[in-house]
Amino acid sequence: MKKSRVSIVFLLLFCTLLLGGCASRKKSEKKVEFKCTKKVELKYATQFSIEEYGKYDMITITDSGRFLIVPKGEKVPENLPKDVTVLKRPLNKTYLVATSAMDLIQSSGAMDNIRLSGTKADGWYIEEATKAMNDGKIKYAGKYSAPDYELILNEGCNLAIESTMIYHNPEVKEKLESLEIPVLVERSSYEKHPLGRLEWIKLYGVLFDRKKEANDFYEKEMKKIEPVMKQENNSDAKTVAFFYVMTNGAVSVRKPNDYIAKSIGLAGGKYVPSNIDDEEKNALSTLNMQMEDFYAATRDADILIYNSTIDGQINSIDDLIRKNKLFSDFKAVKNKNVYCTSGDFFQKTTGVGDFMVDMGNVLKSENEEENTYIKKLR
Repeated sequence: MKKSRVSIVFLLLFCTLLLGGCASRKKSEKKVEFKCTKKVELKYATQFSIEEYGKYDMITITDSGRFLIVPKGEKVPENLPKDVTVLKRPLNKTYLVATSAMDLIQSSGAMDNIRLSGTKADGWYIEEATKAMNDGKIKYAGKYSAPDYELILNEGCNLAIESTMIYHNPEVKEKLESLEIPVLVERSSYEKHPLGRLEWIKLYGVLFDRKKEANDFYEKEMKKIEPVMKQENNSDAKTVAFFYVMTNGAVSVRKPNDYIAKSIGLAGGKYVPSNIDDEEKNALSTLNMQMEDFYAATRDADILIYNSTIDGQINSIDDLIRKNKLFSDFKAVKNKNVYCTSGDFFQKTTGVGDFMVDMGNVLKSENEEENTYIKKLR
């Protein structure tokens, strides 16, 4: 009896010591804090931000949410806020629907991460994208409003990059997320400064683990643009209209605060029409005008640039006049200062530097044969 009592006492003492040791070890353990260690400086972009959390990166996109990038082999931090979407690298099965992102991704050396496309091969003006689709490296998975969910699942899609058009079909976004496919809605087209759109390459550098490549490309483009931006925009600056004629005869122009209008200004020109009153006050970068109103506002413009991206490329001044006889009375037409853009211009998001260089050549009437996106019409 005495032996059993002694055994019980020793057992109780052992348990007490064991529990006490565990408690002391818990007190000595340091809780790892998940906090921002650095905020990445952005000079022009306003629609996103990047913060570093040690080995992790947090991307915040205006009206789209927060995304925590988890490096390969690292654990997902505990107790993350509910509004944070976790993206685990490698994001190598991406479904890319936002066409404006492809050029940025390709230029940062990350195109191998794109497995699915919302655009068919013949819809791309980016040569590398067309080739990748023709070679089977990228598969067509349906447009933004009608994805091929079966294909997307079978391919193991781990990220969908959408444009804001997805908000017109919210059920698609909800469906993708219900299939545990994170959705990132990119907003590069909402940047008001032309170099803000270019700076989105830093976001894709973070997303696909190509920070150095993305930053190097950005700095290279900036060096190209800086000499052009030194041009003074004075009262004697040449006036420039950028437009296209719609099938109904109306004219689509860029708003004065749009990045195209600002690119013209940064290159030393003056965009017209500059006094547009946008009654709708929406986020669109374009506005439609009746031909008579466009004529009154731009007939004395020094330079006309026809946007060939939407309506198709025109090949001569006569092609422009055939769209409306009023063009024959425009100052720029009489002086043969009429140009058009190449069809690939708007998909080449990184082309803003070359566009501004082209614009500088046009304004000075120099080196125009070397232009990349703006061609003179005869």
